[in-house]
Amino acid sequence: MLGPLMLGIEGLELLGEERERLCHPAVGGVLLFARNYHDPAQMLALTTAIKALRRPPLLIAVDQEGGRVQRFQAGLTELPAARCFGQLATVDLAGAEQAAQQTGWLMAAELRALGIDLSFAPVLDINYGISAVIGDRALSDQADVVARLGLAWQRGTREAGMACVGKHFPGHGGVAPDSHFESASDPRALADLVHTDLLPFRRLIDNQIAGIMMAHLAFPQVDQKPVGFSVVWHNYLRHNLKFEGAIFSDDLQMRSAEVAGDLTARVRAVLAAGGDMAILGNAAREVDTVLDQTQALSAERALRLTRLHGRGGVALDALLASAAHKNAREAVARVSA
Repeated sequence: MLGPLMLGIEGLELLGEERERLCHPAVGGVLLFARNYHDPAQMLALTTAIKALRRPPLLIAVDQEGGRVQRFQAGLTELPAARCFGQLATVDLAGAEQAAQQTGWLMAAELRALGIDLSFAPVLDINYGISAVIGDRALSDQADVVARLGLAWQRGTREAGMACVGKHFPGHGGVAPDSHFESASDPRALADLVHTDLLPFRRLIDNQIAGIMMAHLAFPQVDQKPVGFSVVWHNYLRHNLKFEGAIFSDDLQMRSAEVAGDLTARVRAVLAAGGDMAILGNAAREVDTVLDQTQALSAERALRLTRLHGRGGVALDALLASAAHKNAREAVARVSA
């Protein structure tokens, strides 16, 4: 079975120690970054090597949102920032939905051609003009528009054979601090979120979104603990919103996660709260101390992860030559313009 840890690796190919680490039963996935990408041929060789290590194969994920968060670029389509779809929606909502669907398909089809299972996208946070780290990564400043464009993006990724994972539950757009570097706290009550920040997540859950990433911030009126470590928030997601997919932590090596203790304590807190996969994205030997202290998932939770494996996918050369890819690229160009 897949384990509950998703780890980063150091460079463009697997090191011997990384092969050993990724074969540990506590590991279930690999998160790739720009440091791991040179060109499509190199990436396909890397993902093939990773998938050859285990059965079932490890999940392979990346943040390929578009705009300023697009880890893989050379040889692939430059994707617009999410805000571009929201700007189009102010004058042509149906056109924006169509463009979001085509872009989601394009992103996922290119990644599937390279052996990638998941992109952590779309961002379902609302852009209140407060959070610089969210900013143009958000689809809109209107909850209903975020929901509609997020659903369209999900339709596109599914068409390409990729499960959709939205973030950052229950919404990161209402706070100024960047949780990569400092702790963040949102003073709003749950009642203030139901028809705003939670709306896009609820809509996509109702349409069977496969995965959700938790935010690294606290809502003290709901629970003092940050969301990723909170039993209250995990229970709300499972029982109130009826979410049946996989729950991911955000990267536990971010500064805001330090409140839960050392890396082992952070992983334990995520899993005890109800998370299915804990992310440790930096390729550092310090993660070795976590492996033997992390318990295996139950069969039910491991199955949720296994369902996230990508399906299908064609060779990149064939994809780039296809009419569908040409049409999607033209849609992306119109949105970017």
